[in-house]
Amino acid sequence: MSDNGGGEIGAFFSGFFIGGLIGAVTALLLAPQSGEETRKQIGEKGIELRDRADEEFKKIKEQTDATLQDVRKQSEELQRKAAESLREASTRIKSAVESMQKGEGEKAAAEVSAE
Repeated sequence: MSDNGGGEIGAFFSGFFIGGLIGAVTALLLAPQSGEETRKQIGEKGIELRDRADEEFKKIKEQTDATLQDVRKQSEELQRKAAESLREASTRIKSAVESMQKGEGEKAAAEVSAE
């Protein structure tokens, strides 16, 4: 799923709802039946449309949750790698400083620049 701030999801639901509503109203207006039958059919179509919207919302929520879990896992892995790199760099710097303090400055500088 792309990172777009939820714009596509909102647009999808708007289009879904408006399209369903227009289709239901058009079908009801063009069908030859009594007002009572029309009202009953409007109610049924409204319930059907609501149920479909609920199903789509659940699907999108599941997809969003799965994507969020993937992002969290990747973030944790990046944090772990960064911490490991920091520890390694710190160890190299400490080693170089200790070597310089012992009078092996040139050797330590060469070790640091070689890495």
